[in-house]
Amino acid sequence: MIMEILEEPSMLKRTIAEEEENIREVAHKILSKQYNMVYVTGSGTSYHAGLASQYALSTLANLTVSTIPASEFQHWIPSNILRKTLLIAISQSGESTDVLNACKAALDRGIELLAITNTPGSTLAKLATYAIFPRSGKEIAVPATKSYITQLMAIFLLSLEIAANKRQPPYIKKLRDELYNIPKLVETILKFSMEKIRKTAEKYRDKNPIFILGSGPNYATALEAALKLKETCMVFAEGFAAREFLHGPIRLVDEKTLMILLSP
Repeated sequence: MIMEILEEPSMLKRTIAEEEENIREVAHKILSKQYNMVYVTGSGTSYHAGLASQYALSTLANLTVSTIPASEFQHWIPSNILRKTLLIAISQSGESTDVLNACKAALDRGIELLAITNTPGSTLAKLATYAIFPRSGKEIAVPATKSYITQLMAIFLLSLEIAANKRQPPYIKKLRDELYNIPKLVETILKFSMEKIRKTAEKYRDKNPIFILGSGPNYATALEAALKLKETCMVFAEGFAAREFLHGPIRLVDEKTLMILLSP
């Protein structure tokens, strides 16, 4: 897992280099269809990537977007879709049963499908009208790390490409330049933070429960961080939208609790 985390900068560079043109074409096709509604679905880590994509597509591309867990998708969407609708389905393997079932429910309702999967040739990719392939390479560790990061890169590239047709170019150019700089920033974080991370882990290793708070796009990060702590450390961890934590969960905090605040 640590090895794959250290591969993230190169996988992000690869996603930009090898998928940028395809993303541009997909964005153009999505714009030409003029969808009235966009659903996003995924399971676990991919669902959290979906929440981040809802944030990006809503705030940058000005689309109407709703994210629904794949296992719940067919229970939540209308049986009769009256608006032109797109489903963005996210899956590292492209073979997740819940995601494939969500896609089939969408296709039965006449909803078109954009697959974001790290696995070309997967069942999900074959079902899709459009497909984007984040270039994370093979992920051996069970907890998704580099696949999640490359999914986010692909989603934000797509959001910027759609937004480029709706906003002033200088605004988009600044955001695009910052996005292209992400691989270098991740590399810097990994290079200079590892020793501090080790010391922090040693200091807080016996804390339980752990609460992670974030706002905006970092709400998705908080949920993903909690999932990683559950998967890898087997501790009780929960992510919350920062101010929602005040409405009940704050009563669980005592001297045994670790609070992690995501505050960029």
